[in-house]
Amino acid sequence: MQESAQPPLQRKGSLGRTVRAVAWSLVGLRKGSEYQQDIEKLNPLHLIAVGLFAVFLLVVGLIVLVKWVV
Repeated sequence: MQESAQPPLQRKGSLGRTVRAVAWSLVGLRKGSEYQQDIEKLNPLHLIAVGLFAVFLLVVGLIVLVKWVV
């Protein structure tokens, strides 16, 4: 049994596609076929980074909204 050394999977996805995937995920509306394309094409580390940034912006936006209303 020989193990063949294969290079790690390289996923090249654009920043715009990553941001769009995270935005649709936060809203909760996503087609199954587009989800499968995102899994195949987008880098998981980029998704995590953009997701954390989006959640940060959401929290800051809610804090600003509450301070403005109160």
